[in-house]
Amino acid sequence: MAETGAPENGPQHVAIIMDGNGRWAQNRGRPRLFGHQAGASRVREIVAACPDLGIRYLTIFAFSTENWKRTQAEVTGLMTLFRRYITKEAQALLKQGVRVRFIGDRDRLEPKLVDLMNELEELTAGNDLVHMTVAINYGGRDEVARATKRMAHEVAAGRINPDDVDAETLARFLDTCVLPDPDLVIRTSGEARISNFLLWQSAYAEYEFTPILWPDFTRDHFAEIVARYANRERRYGGVKV
Repeated sequence: MAETGAPENGPQHVAIIMDGNGRWAQNRGRPRLFGHQAGASRVREIVAACPDLGIRYLTIFAFSTENWKRTQAEVTGLMTLFRRYITKEAQALLKQGVRVRFIGDRDRLEPKLVDLMNELEELTAGNDLVHMTVAINYGGRDEVARATKRMAHEVAAGRINPDDVDAETLARFLDTCVLPDPDLVIRTSGEARISNFLLWQSAYAEYEFTPILWPDFTRDHFAEIVARYANRERRYGGVKV
C-alpha cells in the first residue's frame, strides 16, 4: 500500500492530463463513453485525496480545443456527462471545501453547460481547501492567443505602455492568472506528450508519464507519484551551488 500522507517538499499544484478513457472502455468491449463515465468517477477520488497529500491546487484537462474533431456522438455524450457531473457533484464539492474554476473558451459551449459552470464557480467561491480547475474547450495556444488579444486591447486603449510588456504582463491575461504555476504535470495512459496543455504555465514543471489508464488511476498511484516528486531537485534553469 502506498504512503498517503503529504511528503515534505511535495507539490502544491498538480495538473493532470486524464488520458485513456476510450482505450479502457474498448479493452472491455464497451463504447468510449463508458470509459469517460468511469473517468469522471475517478476524478472524485483524486480530488478527495488532495488534502492528505498536501495539494492545494488541482487542474484537470477535461476537453481540449482539438477534441471537437471526435465523432458527434462522443462530443455530445461528453457534454451531457459534464452537465451531469456538475449537477451531481456540486453539493459534495461545496461540503469538501473545494473551490471550482473553469478555464478555456466558453463561447463554443452550449449555454446550459456554461450556466452550470458559472453556478458552480459562484457556489464554491468561498472554499479554500482545494482549488480545482477544470480545463474545458481549452488549448494552451488558444489561451495565449486570447490573452494576447486582451492585452493588445489594453495597449491600444493606452492603459498599458507597450515598452512595459513582459512575461509577467502577459501572464495577468491568462485564464490561470489567479493560480500558481503547476509544480507537477501527470499524464496517464502511457502517451508521452503534453497535448497543448498549460504550455505557458508548465515551463518549469516536473512531468510524470504513467502507463496507467485514467479510470484505473487510484489514490495510491497518485500518492506514489507525489512522493517521487518530493525527491526531485528543481533548479529552474540554474545549477545547484
